[in-house]
Amino acid sequence: MSETQITCTKVGHTYPNGVEAIKNVDATIKQGEMVSVVGQNGSGKTTLVKHFNGLLKPTDGDIMIGDLNTRENPVGLLAEKVGYVFQNPNHQIFAASVHEELSFGLKNIGLNESEIEKKVQDIADEFLLTEYLELNPYRLGFSLRKTVGMASIIAMEPDVVILDEPTTGQDYSGVKTIKESMAKLKSEGKTVIVVSHDMPLVAEETDRVLVMCNTELIFDGPPADLFINKPILEKTNLKPPQITSFSEAKNFGDNKKAVLSVEDAIKYV
Repeated sequence: MSETQITCTKVGHTYPNGVEAIKNVDATIKQGEMVSVVGQNGSGKTTLVKHFNGLLKPTDGDIMIGDLNTRENPVGLLAEKVGYVFQNPNHQIFAASVHEELSFGLKNIGLNESEIEKKVQDIADEFLLTEYLELNPYRLGFSLRKTVGMASIIAMEPDVVILDEPTTGQDYSGVKTIKESMAKLKSEGKTVIVVSHDMPLVAEETDRVLVMCNTELIFDGPPADLFINKPILEKTNLKPPQITSFSEAKNFGDNKKAVLSVEDAIKYV
């Protein structure tokens, strides 16, 4: 696997209608990091991550994906390194069957038929999709369609996987599968970037949080630092996980790092 560092230098984006969506963003995401991007609706978080595989091009500054400047390279090339899983699967899925959907990207990266078939079977097993392979994805519920979209991107094994609101609309089983897949990607040295309003997911599954507020990056650090930072939480209206609030009320922890999980809270009982 190649080293695919994402480097943002003074990045800004103004849409053609004049709306400034992000400005002055400086950030570096190294290969193998588990990063979440959070903020209220309209803060700029989705606009930011859409720059990472060229879906959007910066109107100010530059973004480097490894040694590729996103201004100068097409989405097709950047997508080989950075896979993007859309929040709404209907914006991504188009094939007539789940099997075809999972196969499409693999064909585009030049795998032969036997390699494609093996990868399709493997990824279908991982995401519990085997029984749906011959069905049209639009015959599946929203949760399963999101799973198909995620599986189709991960099957191509990009260095970086972006998950836009992966747990929205998912049931318990779907969330469990997503968390397991994120852990597997991390174990393989992949970079995982999660855009999410799901604070327990952010707290428990990612190592670093980028907080967007009113088009700007205002915090970059570990979840344990974010969820104890009252000024940032109040400014962004972010709500810490319930276990974090409960632990604070019970005076668990050391008052320097937020308690992020039930397992951590039990240590103080």
